[in-house]
Amino acid sequence: MDMPDFSIALPEIFLACAAMALLMIGAFRGNKSTSLVSWLSVLSLIIAGLLIQYEARETFVSFSGLYRDDAFGVFMKILCLGASALAIIMSMEFNRREKLARFEFPILIVIATLGMMVMISANDLMSLYLGIELMSLSLYVTAAFRRDSTRSTEAGLKYFVLGALASGMLLYGCSLIYGFTGTTNFDVLSEIFTTGEASPGIGLIIGLVFLIAGLAFKVSAVPFHMWTPDVYEGVPTPVTAFFAAAPKVAGIALFLRVFIEPFGALVDQWQQIIVFISIASMILGAFAAITQKNIKRLMAYSSIGHIGYALVGLAAGTEEGVFGVLIYMSIYVVMNIGAFACILSMRQRDGMVEDISELAGLSKTQPWMAFLLMIFMFSLAGIPPLAGFFGKFYIFVAAINAGLIPLAVIGLVTSVVGAFYYIRIVKIMYFDDAGEGFMPAGRTMSIIMTVSGAFVMFFVLFPSPLLDSAKAAAAVLFS
Repeated sequence: MDMPDFSIALPEIFLACAAMALLMIGAFRGNKSTSLVSWLSVLSLIIAGLLIQYEARETFVSFSGLYRDDAFGVFMKILCLGASALAIIMSMEFNRREKLARFEFPILIVIATLGMMVMISANDLMSLYLGIELMSLSLYVTAAFRRDSTRSTEAGLKYFVLGALASGMLLYGCSLIYGFTGTTNFDVLSEIFTTGEASPGIGLIIGLVFLIAGLAFKVSAVPFHMWTPDVYEGVPTPVTAFFAAAPKVAGIALFLRVFIEPFGALVDQWQQIIVFISIASMILGAFAAITQKNIKRLMAYSSIGHIGYALVGLAAGTEEGVFGVLIYMSIYVVMNIGAFACILSMRQRDGMVEDISELAGLSKTQPWMAFLLMIFMFSLAGIPPLAGFFGKFYIFVAAINAGLIPLAVIGLVTSVVGAFYYIRIVKIMYFDDAGEGFMPAGRTMSIIMTVSGAFVMFFVLFPSPLLDSAKAAAAVLFS
């Protein structure tokens, strides 16, 4: 057996060591070290990102075929690290104000991000499961972090129970795949199906269905979405912001890695399942959000819909489709971070505001925040020339070129329906009578909102860096 090349996992090894060191700092200094641990966690994530860029190379597999380093992994890991770092920064002021400042919080996010990086580089069903569980266990604790809140504890318990069920389904699917192919390695599976050594029998297809079910839960795709609205509403808002960004990127990356590489030759078998999940997610996300009065529940249904759009690119099963998904997820992360920075700044004298109706007159009391929130809502709706439009454009073009015209049409129709509840927020902010004024946004939140808003508005002028990176990353999965 060859010795593993530890250099390809250097960012992950560094992040694991950093998490343990931060845990020791917190254990010895207590909660008074929360601010220090938070900033050191952000620094650790930035260093891990620099190590990823430094170690970027051609496709390289090590650890007995369990781990893969390639341009696709680099692209998705950078997205996850950026989203996680911003989530920690956004949480600091909120946690301090709400008396939730505990040193464990940023460390849990660092460990969850480590799990995401393992997921993205997984080249075997075993390393895939290891990454998922490392991420999930951290997220369960993070969801129930507000221990004195019944709503938060209930959300964490619901997430844990349903997550355990999804993990069982995922494991059962992996065991069926292993039983009918004799391997768990992605490269060997790809070779088996490409050369026709094994025909996709009913047992293998059932295994694929269970595998899809387990992964669909992680990205909250219909019909495995039931935890999302309650968890998004019940957990503290910074946790919601984190859940809406980084884990979604890792989950979609895993979908792409698993179904394009080892099972790419079986696209006819799994494509119809992905199409069904995509359509169901888009429809539910569009119609269920219309009646929501809590903005965090609305964003939960919005995220379900957006995952449906991302899965359109996977359903295409082409390099163009993967390219569209990468562009879409990049823009989705920025839009969500910006929108949640605005939501975290929705604070009146008596506390945080989550009811959409209480946004009335925001344009008069906080015009800059209202303008940026309007930009994010229009972008989430896919209105040109904002970045969100281009995300959907590349997805739908890929679907049409792959012959999935009905899927693209359904996506366009649900986009129009979904625009209603985004525009309703803008209408309330600009045209309803002003209520109680909002407190000014903090400097950190203002910077995050402004930078995210600038990206969304001016992406149309400078799209090349993101498009070129996404194109190179997508090509790796088909090489």
